[in-house]
Amino acid sequence: MSRATAPSKENCIDGYKYVFNKDLLKDKVAFVTGGGTGIGFTIAEVLMRHGCDTVIASRRLDKLQESAATLEAATGRKCIPVQMDVRDPKKVQQAVGEAMRRFGKINFLINSAAGNFLCPAEGLSFNAFKTVMDIDAMGTFNATKVVFDEYMKNHGGVIINVTATLQVRGQVYQCHAGCAKAAIETMTKHLAVEWGEKGIRLMCVAPGPIADTEGFSRLGGKAIRDDYIKTIPVQRLGKREDIANTVLYCISDAAQLLTGTTVIADGGAWLTSENNLGRIRRIVEMYSKL
Repeated sequence: MSRATAPSKENCIDGYKYVFNKDLLKDKVAFVTGGGTGIGFTIAEVLMRHGCDTVIASRRLDKLQESAATLEAATGRKCIPVQMDVRDPKKVQQAVGEAMRRFGKINFLINSAAGNFLCPAEGLSFNAFKTVMDIDAMGTFNATKVVFDEYMKNHGGVIINVTATLQVRGQVYQCHAGCAKAAIETMTKHLAVEWGEKGIRLMCVAPGPIADTEGFSRLGGKAIRDDYIKTIPVQRLGKREDIANTVLYCISDAAQLLTGTTVIADGGAWLTSENNLGRIRRIVEMYSKL
C-alpha cells in the first residue's frame, strides 16, 4: 500500500477473550475521541462488548460512519458517529450536545485523538509543534471541559487520557509529542485533585509500541527488527486489544482508588529500549526508503 492510499476498513477483534463479566458496563455510555480508527476504535469495541453504548468522534465523518456500522454489527450495541475537531471548542460542544440528545448521559470520556510524526527538534516548524500541541493537549482539555460541563460536573464519571511514554525519558525525535503528552499527564493530576469530590476519576493510559496501528508505521514500525523486540521484557509488541483492556480496567469499579496517575502499558519497553539518536536516525532513513 502506498502512503497516498486511503486507510483500510477497521476490523474488530477475532475471538475476543473476556476477562471481565460481559455486562460490566451495561447501559453505560462512552464518548471516544479518535474513535473511528486505531486504538480509539478498539477501545470503543471492547467497551461495547461489555455492554456500553458509544459515541465515536473525529474529523472524517465517512470513516466514522463505516466504523460505527462495523462496531454495531460486531457487538450488538449502539454506536453514534459524530464529526468533530478536538481543536475547536464549538465543534466539541456540538458533538457532546448530540451525544447528550441521543443518550442523555456520558459516563466515560476516552481522549484518544492524537497526532504525531518523527522529526528532529531542529527541523520542527512553529506550526508543526503547535499543531501537535493543539490536537493532543488542547484537544484533551477541550473535550474534557465540555463533557464536565454538560454531564460529569453533576453526575460524576471516569475520564481516560491516552498518552505515551515519550515524555518519561525524553525521546529522540519526539519533542513535540512528548511535550504534549507531558501536558496531558500534568492536566490529569490537577483535574483529579479538583474534581475528585464530584465523583470524577481521571487516569492516563500510556501505550508503548503497538504493532497494529497507523501511528506505529508512521513512527518507523516497519523498520523495527527482532532484536528490538527482544529488548522488551515481555518479548513482544503490544496490540490494540491490550490497551483497550487496560482502559476497561481503569474505568471499571475494580479501579476505584486509581485517579491522577498513569498506567504505562508497554510490556516494560520504556525501561529497556535504547533511546539513541544514531539508532533512531537510521530507523528514519530506513523507513523513508520503504
